[in-house]
Amino acid sequence: GVCGGCSFQDMPDDAYRALKRSFVVDALAQNGLESIEVDSVIEVPPHTRRRAVFKAAKRAGDVQIGFHAAQSHAIVDMRECLVITPNLFALVGAMRALFATLLNDGEDIEVHATDSDTGSEIAMRWSRKLTPAISAQLAGWAQKNKVARVTLNGNIASEFATPTVQFGKAHVTLPPESFLQPTREGEAALREKILAGVKNAKAVADLFAGCGTFTFPLAEKAKVHAVELDKPALAAIAAAARVTQGLKPITTEARDLFKIPLSGDELKPFDAVVLDPPRAGALAQARALATSKVRRIAYVSCSAETFARDARVLVDGGYKLGAVTPVDQFLWSSHIELVAAFAR
Repeated sequence: GVCGGCSFQDMPDDAYRALKRSFVVDALAQNGLESIEVDSVIEVPPHTRRRAVFKAAKRAGDVQIGFHAAQSHAIVDMRECLVITPNLFALVGAMRALFATLLNDGEDIEVHATDSDTGSEIAMRWSRKLTPAISAQLAGWAQKNKVARVTLNGNIASEFATPTVQFGKAHVTLPPESFLQPTREGEAALREKILAGVKNAKAVADLFAGCGTFTFPLAEKAKVHAVELDKPALAAIAAAARVTQGLKPITTEARDLFKIPLSGDELKPFDAVVLDPPRAGALAQARALATSKVRRIAYVSCSAETFARDARVLVDGGYKLGAVTPVDQFLWSSHIELVAAFAR
């Protein structure tokens, strides 16, 4: 179809998986790592993506809501989606009714939607400011549709339940617009590989830690230092750590790892590092790790290209790269997640 969210939904399954795997193989080869083993793709089921960004607009009295068409700013009005969770898809229909009354003709709005363990959250970005009248309208709609929290331009309009997710033993309260792995199933596959990659570590630095996706599972066996630039995310980790039993000590640090990576001296207390950077990768941190004595690294990436670039730096620094596992959390798109372990 025309929806820009899915490019390869009509490919035969075997050809599609081979294509996704080739994204990783080709990126490694372009960085001189063609001898590295690449596993078969772990693919999540349809209807499992728990976060999405929807575009909506009101034109000539009609509301369009969905994703952009391929290479276009035109909105493909969403009447079916095989990717997002049923809860998020139901939310699309509810938002269509909301925007019919909320938006003036010609207005646009962007919605970041998340399906948490305790209900859906929507964070809207709109040219208008939150007023008492808009807040009352959003609160009434949220209550009717059992939406846990609604924010507009970073301001909470209504909150009937606190959006939370479970990471290991911990139930973490999500700040608005938090980063989560796209699917619970993909997160589980990544977690299994990470725990195996840092097996027997006593002290782990969890870099680009987010809200603690891997921090808490790691802390069941090791002391963990979680480093992240987003201070609300770090506060969520600290709050959950205080009330969760059966964990080793967890410490947190707010830091821009792109500009100020952990140095060789700062890495000395850790025998393992976990990296889960944004699409831009972690080149500065990889360079610091390449000169360190950290024994094990587990690296999660949503970009095969920046991962392969960073992997080259680590291999040149004396690390051995094990098999790379592609995890397809972005069904039928040109994106692929992956996880791999390095060891000295």
